[in-house]
Formats: sequence, structure tokens, C-alpha cells
Amino acid sequence: MHFARPHVSICSCRTNTTVPPVSSMLEMLTRSLTLMGRFTIAAKHHISIAEIYESELVDIEKAIAHYEQAADYYKGEESNSSANKCLLKVGAYCAQLEQYQKAIEIYEQVGANTMDNPLLKYSAKEYFFKAALCHFIVDELNAKIAVEKYEEMFPAFSDSRECKLLKKLLEAHEEQNSDAFTEAVKEFDSISRLDQWHTTLLLRIKKTIQGDEGDLK
Repeated sequence: MHFARPHVSICSCRTNTTVPPVSSMLEMLTRSLTLMGRFTIAAKHHISIAEIYESELVDIEKAIAHYEQAADYYKGEESNSSANKCLLKVGAYCAQLEQYQKAIEIYEQVGANTMDNPLLKYSAKEYFFKAALCHFIVDELNAKIAVEKYEEMFPAFSDSRECKLLKKLLEAHEEQNSDAFTEAVKEFDSISRLDQWHTTLLLRIKKTIQGDEGDLK
């Protein structure tokens, strides 16, 4: 691909330029690659642009847009694993930005795509767990219905620690018992460490319990 090489070398050199020109040049290159039908390479450049927006320009909305475009190109080339990785980045950011319905759709989609894959099916429980947490923030009843749906779709989910935690949290929330909620989270975290994303969503859920002080200690 003789056309793309000189542009790539220019865009890759960040030491003598500022970030906005780099992102602009990458976008120009990506458009050219798209016109040439080089969708997989274009997808990789969209990821590069997204990473610049998320880490250097701190514009998460634009990062989301480029991850989504990359996912679309990967899907078109039937690179489903690469598409899923991009979609999971979008889902994580959407949940953080309180765009829960979009996050739910992504996690359910990726979960459904992976649960029948022998190599990936055990990751499906994590995606359904994340979708259920997003449901939980919106509405407790939605979360209950979602958990039941995921158990029916993916029977292995029923025996997962994630599903058992969700049921304990739902029970604690229904009883407006913040201590039981916190204890369930602590028990899970002692075995499977919860990252900042999970902790943030769990805190948002816990804050809906009356009289809660808003922490997981």
C-alpha cells in the first residue's frame, strides 16, 4: 500500500508536532483508506484516533465515535473479535457517561456473540453482568427481568459468581438494606477484584438505597 506508507510515518511521529494535527492527519488518511476499500487498516487508524481522543485530548464522545466506526469496519470484514473489542470500549464509556441503554445493548450483543464460542463463552458472563448493572441503575425490576433472561439465554450464567452477586444485591436493594449490599460486594471483591468501572456503577446503585452514605466500605 504505497499511498498509505508516507502518511503513516508522518502521523506516527509525535515528537515534533502537537496532538491536534496528528489526529487530523490520521483522519485524512483514514478517509483515503476507506475510499480505497482498505477497511481493516482504516479500522486500525480509527482506533489510533480514538486513543488520542481518550488519552491526550480527553474528548470521550469523539473517542466513542471512532471506536464505533472501527467496529463497523471490522464487522464488514467479518473480524468479529476485533469488532467486539471496540464495542466493549464504547459500552464502558457509555455506562460512565450514564448512557445506560446504549451500554446495555452493546453488552448484550457482545455477550450473545460470545456465549456460543467455546474459546470465549466464559467471557459472556462478564458482559451479561455489566449489562445487568446498567439495568440495575435504571430500574431494579429491569435488572431482575434481565438476570432471568440471561440465565435462560446462557444457563452457565446461573452458576457464576456474578449472577449470585446480582441476586444478593437485588435482594438487599429490595429490602433497602445497605449493609447487606456492601457485604455482598465485599465478599465478591475478596475473591474476584472489582475494578474502578464496576465500583463506580455499584456505588451509583447503592446510593439509591434510602439513608445510604454512598460508599462501599
